[in-house]
Amino acid sequence: MSFTIKVKEELIGLGKEEKTELSAIIKMSGSLGISSQGLTLSVITENAKIARHIYELLATFYQVKSDIRHHQKTNLRKNRVYTVFLDTNVEQILADLHLADSFFGIEAGIDQVILSDDEASRAYLRGAFLSSGSMRDPESGKYQLEILSVYSDHAEDLAALMRKFLLDAKTIERKKGSVTYLQRAEDIMDFLIVIGAMKAMTEFESLKLVREARNDLNRTNNVETANIARTVTASMKTIHNISKIIDTIGLEGLPVDLQEVAYLRVNHPDYSIQQLADSLSKPLTKSGVNHRLRKINKIANEL
Repeated sequence: MSFTIKVKEELIGLGKEEKTELSAIIKMSGSLGISSQGLTLSVITENAKIARHIYELLATFYQVKSDIRHHQKTNLRKNRVYTVFLDTNVEQILADLHLADSFFGIEAGIDQVILSDDEASRAYLRGAFLSSGSMRDPESGKYQLEILSVYSDHAEDLAALMRKFLLDAKTIERKKGSVTYLQRAEDIMDFLIVIGAMKAMTEFESLKLVREARNDLNRTNNVETANIARTVTASMKTIHNISKIIDTIGLEGLPVDLQEVAYLRVNHPDYSIQQLADSLSKPLTKSGVNHRLRKINKIANEL
């Protein structure tokens, strides 16, 4: 199950019934038709549980019985598409949900009544995500939450709703419409809190922390590996120079204070500078050992 589906199923399971949530779902996934009895409303979703949720919201608020129909997509994914179809009291429902102007082309954004009320805003964002929201699985390490709108005005109003809750929401135009999106993990977690998906937020945060801990460990290992590689390279260079000295003037040709360091370096190529310092008959600091190794390298270079 994708993380998006987990979030949506948690939202459905909250048991919250808000008209503004229904308003968002109908605005973003609904379409009107005409029959001999008047207007008809069709709300489309690919999730059977969301279809049932829409059915129950309509029944709760307006005491109407809609039909849930489905058909199979003809593309390779072959998902089922569910349509919640209603042919009674459609005009009254649209008017009550402040959607009449939206469907008749007068208003493409979000009603000011919703924009000005925090609880209504939370419910609207919940409905918007249920309708056309998606998010990357946090395990991927690439964080993105998106809500697709048909109209740019609506996408901008969604971003404004999110900014009310201090979320850094942005919009972008795509082929299928306008997208309102969040990219920062902290904003996505806060959004999940805003819409009430606390379980999903907790799981998201846990996955994020595990991934960050794993990345920190990998970075530490990489640094240690790089340090070891540098140490080995420096050690081999010095050993090569000491061999050159042995072949020309011999170790006894070195100053006395350098001879023991040279002997230890040749016989213990895997030793760190600290280990060399600790192994001397008269222990030195790391700085002192490095100084003597530099002097040995200089002598070899001058031969």
